[in-house]
Amino acid sequence: RRRQRRRRRADGGGAAAARDRAARGHRASIPTFMLTGMTTPAPTDFDAVVASTSDATRESEPVGSRLDDWWLRQSLAVHRLARWGAPALVVVIAAVARLFGLGHPASLVFDETFYVKDAWTLVNLGYEGSWPAEADARFSAGETDIFTAAPGFVVHPPLGKWLIGLGMGWLGPDNPASWRVATVLAGIVAVVLLMVVAHMLFRSMLLATIAGLLFAIDGNAIVMSRVALLDNFVMLFALLGFAAILLDRGWTQKRLDLWLTRKEGSWGPAIWWRPWLVAAGVAFGAATAIKWSGLYFLAALAVYTLVVDALARRRAGIPFWLSGTILRQAPVSFLLTVPAALLTYLITWTGWFVTSGGYSRQWAAGDGNAWTGALSWVPLSLQSFWHFEVSVYNYHVGEMRPHPYQANPLTWLLMLRPTSMYYQGDATGGESISGIANPIIWWAATAAALYLVYRLLRFREWRVGLILAGLAAGYLPWLLYLNRTVFQFYTIAFEPYLILALTAVVGILLGNARDPSWRRLSGIRITIIFLAIALAVSAFYWPVWTGMRLDYFWLAAHWWLPTWR
Repeated sequence: RRRQRRRRRADGGGAAAARDRAARGHRASIPTFMLTGMTTPAPTDFDAVVASTSDATRESEPVGSRLDDWWLRQSLAVHRLARWGAPALVVVIAAVARLFGLGHPASLVFDETFYVKDAWTLVNLGYEGSWPAEADARFSAGETDIFTAAPGFVVHPPLGKWLIGLGMGWLGPDNPASWRVATVLAGIVAVVLLMVVAHMLFRSMLLATIAGLLFAIDGNAIVMSRVALLDNFVMLFALLGFAAILLDRGWTQKRLDLWLTRKEGSWGPAIWWRPWLVAAGVAFGAATAIKWSGLYFLAALAVYTLVVDALARRRAGIPFWLSGTILRQAPVSFLLTVPAALLTYLITWTGWFVTSGGYSRQWAAGDGNAWTGALSWVPLSLQSFWHFEVSVYNYHVGEMRPHPYQANPLTWLLMLRPTSMYYQGDATGGESISGIANPIIWWAATAAALYLVYRLLRFREWRVGLILAGLAAGYLPWLLYLNRTVFQFYTIAFEPYLILALTAVVGILLGNARDPSWRRLSGIRITIIFLAIALAVSAFYWPVWTGMRLDYFWLAAHWWLPTWR
């Protein structure tokens, strides 16, 4: 009997060892979609670069972690629940953070004084009308029809104000929540869209969920979703264009591969059928129709597509890959994007064109104003429109009036001067709405972006290049206007790409289930600790993002830097 028990223990141990070897082989052969970093197998992807451990070392060391083992043992139903339940939970968090107490304060805050009132006159007149002096208090009290038909000079295109006006028409202009519901919906949709983009980039539902969570709980994103300003819409449409550029990359590569199987040539093809490039033009045109800064995304990412096209042709062995891109594909890409963007921009001005009372609408009809000579054929409405746009441009380049919360673009990534949107208080305390981003997320994302610059130079990873292209489009052009009056909250336009940069670094830390157990566990622990701290900091800052009243001591505790007051 003792010999039989020893034999059974030996057989059991061998069976356990066999099961362990099988599990290791299973873990090494397939990616786990919830516990992995980058899982696409292309040699230029993050996987190959992150794999710093040699194959020999991997064979001699345990791979993965206990968490990976536990996850592999779960049923398909659990996998599906996590795959869809985790992103759904992120959306719920984003919605609650943005919708709770949306109607507070019941008064116009910061630049709502311009955009909310302009939006309401757009709905009623088709163009931005004028308001009597000191109209804010009366408007906030429910006197919303005190505007006049006289045109008002506005410095931003109408699309964002039309969107705000739709919300006001839905819930009623006397409801403060109606002023902000459109920006809230834009903020929630942006969280969903960012997760979609992150999943397309990294092929990991875990990383997509982390990206969405970081964006959902960040203060800059929350505050800009809770006030009726325009920048949240710029961010959303620019991110839509970014997603279209990402989809166009794969689409174009397939068309190029198909051409190579059918033809031979020295210049390469001119690919006309690129629907995602047209979609990008429409999205960037819509972003520009909210604020002209959307034009930077169109310009920068259009150049990015040409760089991608040139590199794809070089990899394909096309002899004249550079000249073929510049002389054949570049004109086609221009015709696919710029006219679509321009047409989208002009359509948003329909209200101004079909009415007669808008600012400068009748300028060309005045004595001596109409163009003469070679341009005399241009319709008077377009001449007036051009005059209006030139007036707006002159305003923007000359806007240098000081403001207590202006922030030099050189300080944006350090978050030295966040914008105070609202403050009501006394010596004992007060209510504050401050655009302070979550410092842990913001500074970590800035450091991650700088690290990705190194990775781009060192490894030339296409994902890194695309993320940095989006970041550069939203940030670098502002360095040309260091003397202009600008604000920290403009950064919402490029914050999604900061979040993607941070997510990419998180993916590098996490590695994948084929990494040595010590490395895998270290990455998981660091990520969990970082996310826990970020959540705690967001909970701490929640009152100053939503206008809750705090004692002065607790209010001052949120000013980590003297410039945050």
